[in-house]
Parts: sequence; C-alpha cells; structure tokens
Amino acid sequence: MKKLIRFIIFILFLGTVPGTSLAAGMLTPTGSGHQPIRIRDHHVNVVINNGFAMTEVLQTFYNPNQQDLEAVYSLPLPKSASLSEVTIYVGEREINGEVLEKQKAQQLYEDEKSRGNEAGLAEKNEFYTFDFRIQPVPANDETKIRFLYYQPLNIDTGVGRYLYPLEDGGTDDAGMSFWTTNAKVDNTFSVNLELKSAYPVQDVRIPGFEAAAQINQLAEDHYRVEMQLTDMSLSRDFIFYYRLQDGLPGSVEVIPFRDSPSEPGTFMMVITPGIDLKPLTNGVDYCFVMDVSGSMQSKMGTFKQGVIKAIEKLKPEDRFRLVTFSSSASELTRKWLPASDANRIRAQTMIDSLQAGGSTNLYAGLSLALKDLDDDRAANIILVTDAVTNTGVVDPVEFHKLLQQVDVRVFGFLLGNSANWPLMQTIAATTGGFYDSISNADDIMGKLMQAGGKINYEALLDAEVKISGVSVSDITDDTFKKIYRGQQLVLFGKYEKGGKTRVTLKANLTGEDKTYTTDFVFPDTDTDNPELERLWALAMIEKIEALERIGTMPVTESENAIRDLGLEYQIVTDFTSMVVLSDTTFADHGIERRNQSRIAREQQARSRKAQQPVKNYTVDHQKPAFKFKTPSLGGGGGAIDPLTGGLAAVLTILGAVRLAIRNKKKR
Repeated sequence: MKKLIRFIIFILFLGTVPGTSLAAGMLTPTGSGHQPIRIRDHHVNVVINNGFAMTEVLQTFYNPNQQDLEAVYSLPLPKSASLSEVTIYVGEREINGEVLEKQKAQQLYEDEKSRGNEAGLAEKNEFYTFDFRIQPVPANDETKIRFLYYQPLNIDTGVGRYLYPLEDGGTDDAGMSFWTTNAKVDNTFSVNLELKSAYPVQDVRIPGFEAAAQINQLAEDHYRVEMQLTDMSLSRDFIFYYRLQDGLPGSVEVIPFRDSPSEPGTFMMVITPGIDLKPLTNGVDYCFVMDVSGSMQSKMGTFKQGVIKAIEKLKPEDRFRLVTFSSSASELTRKWLPASDANRIRAQTMIDSLQAGGSTNLYAGLSLALKDLDDDRAANIILVTDAVTNTGVVDPVEFHKLLQQVDVRVFGFLLGNSANWPLMQTIAATTGGFYDSISNADDIMGKLMQAGGKINYEALLDAEVKISGVSVSDITDDTFKKIYRGQQLVLFGKYEKGGKTRVTLKANLTGEDKTYTTDFVFPDTDTDNPELERLWALAMIEKIEALERIGTMPVTESENAIRDLGLEYQIVTDFTSMVVLSDTTFADHGIERRNQSRIAREQQARSRKAQQPVKNYTVDHQKPAFKFKTPSLGGGGGAIDPLTGGLAAVLTILGAVRLAIRNKKKR
C-alpha cells in the first residue's frame, strides 16, 4: 500500500516595497495634463459586533482644476467584503446606489455623464480593489462620497483582527501602468471604532498607531477607539487586534435573521472547538523554495538573510533542500542535506550567490518541490515569492490537480493587499490546509505564533457539520478536511422555519471518531441582523467561484448564479456594479429600488443595536458541545519553534527594510 506523504507548504506572497505600488487614493490617468483631484478628508467609522464588522467611509474630494472632472477613487478590496451602500452628496441632496448588471450600470453611468448629470459607479476590480467613479466634481469645489461594507471576522486562537486596507499590494500591473495615485489627505484622517464582544476582552492593540489612538474601555466587553491624524497618506493599513479572555470554553454560536414567518430565515453559525489537541514532536524535512524572478531584485538581500537565519535554527536531526524558480525551476542542493554546521555554511554560500532575473513560474517551483520526497519523513515546504504567477502553468485547475497527487497540507501567508487570494484559497482548500493574509502593518511575530500553534499540534480530520430538526438549505460549507488548533468554523445558511434544532460536529482525532452535539432553537422571527442576508449571499458567491476555479462548475453556470445573487441581494460582484443616480433618474429608467429598501431595514437595525448592550448568541450553555477550553495565544505552546523563528526572521528583516525605505522617502 502506497504511503501518504504529509507536507506543510508555507506560501509567502510578499507585497512590493511601500512607495513603489499604488495605495488607496485618487487615480489620475498618466499624462492627462490635469492636476490630480485631492483628498481633503477621510473618515472611517467601524462597528465590530458578534462576528462581523460594518465599515463606513466618508471622503471629501477637492478639484483644483478650472474645469469639472470625473473623480476615480480606488480602495484595496477587503476579502469577503459586501459593498452595500454608496452615497454621493450633491449640495444639500443625497443620491444613492442600486446594484444592476455590470454592463447596464456602466451604460447608465456613461449616459448620465455625457449629459453632465451627477452620477457615480462602484465596481469590483477582480480581487484587487473597489473602484468608485464620481462625476462631475465641480471646478475649484468639493464633492463628498460615503460608502459602507460588511465583512465577517474570525477569532483565531482567541485573537480577533480587523483590517482596514489602504496599502495596495502592487499586483494589478495594468492599473499601475495606466494610473498615477494621489494618496495624501490634505486635512484630517480619522478612525472611530467600536468593539462590542459577547465575551470579555483582555486587551486590544493597534500596531503602528499606538501614540495616535485613544482607547477607552467602557466595559469588559465594550471598547471605543478614536484616532485623528493630519498630513496622512493612505498608504498604511489600519489594523485592530482584540484578545479575548484566556480560558474561554469552546462554543457554538448561532446568529439568525428572519424578517417574517412567511419567508426563510438566514443564519451564521460559528463553531469554536474546545478540544485538547496535543503537540507534535517529530523532526521533519524542510524544502526552501525561493522566487528569484526579476521582480525580486529589490528584495534579494531581505529573503537571503531570512532563509539563512531559518536554516541556522534547524535541529541536527532535520534535513533541508534549496529550490529556486523564476521562468523555470532548479535545485541547488540536489538532495536532502542533514542540518549540520558544514551544510549550513554550504547553504549560505549557495544563497548568497543568487541573482534575480526572469518571470515568475510558481507552478514549476511547486512541482520541483514535490519531487524526491521521503515517504517515511514529513516534509515542510517554505515557498517565498513576491507576486501572482505570470508564466508557465497559471490555471488554478492545474494547481488543484498537482496538489491532489499526494497528501498535502498548505499553510498560506499572503503578504500585502491585492495578493492572489483566490489561487491561495484553491491551494489551501485542495489540501485541507489554511491561509492567512498578512499586512505590512501586522504584528508579524504574533501572526507567526498563531500559525505555529496550528502547524505543531494535532488536527481534527474529516470534520462534518450536520443540522437536524429544522430544514436547512444552501449551507456555504459543512465539511472540513482538517480543523486546526484555535480555528473557528464559520458557515452561513438558510432555515425554513423556527423550531428545535440539533447541530452535530463529527470528526476523527488520532484514529478515533469524535462527536460533539448541542441543541438550540431557531427563532420564528429575529430582525436584529438583516445584513446576514448579504453576507450569506457573498459566501455563496465565493463558494461558487471556488468550484469554478477547480473546474467542477461550468463558467456560464457560475456567472449566471453570481449575477443572480448580486442582483437579488444587492452586492457588487464581477458581474454586477452599483450605479448612483438621483431618485428621478432611477424612476425615469424604471429601475426597482431594491437596495433602497434593504438599506432602510439595515439602518433601522443598526440604530436599535447601537442603543442596546451586546447580545450573546451562544446556544450551548445548557448542553456544552465541547469539554475543553479553547486554546489562546498566550497559553500552552507559546514558544516559537525553529521553523516559526526562521520565518519570523524573514518577515522581521523585511519589515525593517520597508520601514527604512519609508523613513528615507519621508526625509
């Protein structure tokens, strides 16, 4: 019987050096001859409550030119963000957006633009950005725009993370060649954030903005953050961490929405396993796969030092290989080398001699890394690259096929915004692994410790969630190849009616089948969280896109399904856009105001919740599903292992280089 080989693959999509890529801001066509439209003020309001965040952005633009112009504003696209509202302020009037088919929205916008009427258009630029077009911005005058989006947030190892992305990842080459960006805020940049947690919060952090942010703790589960800056550039991400109290029990939470007993309800279920997963202690092999393409030229010194330091941290019983790739792939070591002092010196000489050049063939690098592996030893593959694959095999279906050939675990770290997370999601999903996005503003060491707590511990295998008692449908995800230490399971779905319900999680732990069960009641009506409908629809869209990427759903079928969900639930997708027009113009074109009614319902619910204490949606108080407490970052297993320490060295040096470049540019 053929033995299965277990791999751990670290994918590091390194963002380009700050200052060399487009950040959030106003876009001006290269060579247009116009002065760029300026950003006068940029205000962000955030509410984090029970597993998801609402982000509201208000911007004031100023046109310094002597003629009316069209403004184009670009914001890096947060993953799983449901853009729900766009408002343009025209004097004393407000004009609002409706989601239509993409071509129809574009045509309406261009028609109103040609007539000189006020109009706006919000579009999704693949996985890169939300792009907002507004016209006209009057000469020597201001225009204001407001937009709002929702996104789900996970708790990982007891730590929650909210990201407001501003720094672009530099992956949209076509956009970078066409646009120049003005990311500077002339007057005020502010963030007002409110955290309401169903569980006690131990502490909060805002890396990089500690001196500017005022943090007020209103209760053990309620925080408010206020920050205001002047002379700010929209090129640094804002990240907010919150850590829950240590030793909380595992839990099952169910957040419902059902507007009427005559219609199906929507729910978000969050399962936080409290399971006694034991640490893994066996030594393993390490294959370092290094991107030496031309775009890595400015980063060669950084990753060389990082990889060398990682090799220095290996244990004597470990082995390593060195693989490089650009337009093609090659192996420097030719075989597995014991991690002896002599071989460490040999590896340093090889790495020091590397030169950058050529394109990026990610598939070739992975293919070579998967060869000559020892069935009797676990192998860790650390892949260091700086961009989306652009030569050789680029089809996600082929990556899916490649990684199905062996028992592979993929742990992905995507550094910088606008990285190719759809491809990384395909790789991770194929292998039962996971991936994580890392910003330059992140607490890199903390993120790596979180990852180390997963990699170095047992996992639950072949997990399945079943809901019985009440008919449910359209579940976004109910099977999981692996559940890692500290990981939450988040699934959305529809339920037919209120009533008694049972949720069961079945999984395998070290060869033994485990079953975790609890009972709860779906309500007949609950109107507190209408935004769940949009979040469910977006999660379904991501599920459909994932199936299309691996070739199990035809493109035409997926496009139609995504378009229908976008129109029904008023979500900006690859096939729908939000056009902003006056009420009269919408009426003249006979456009149904679906979004207007959704917004009214959501705004009413937000107003009610703002006046109420946070609601705890845990449903297994009486019959706990899990015996053990959930792991925390500060609990057992907090020590950094050799691999984590080596990766930390890579990223710490990278951060120092970027900071030095940023400071040099400021001078």
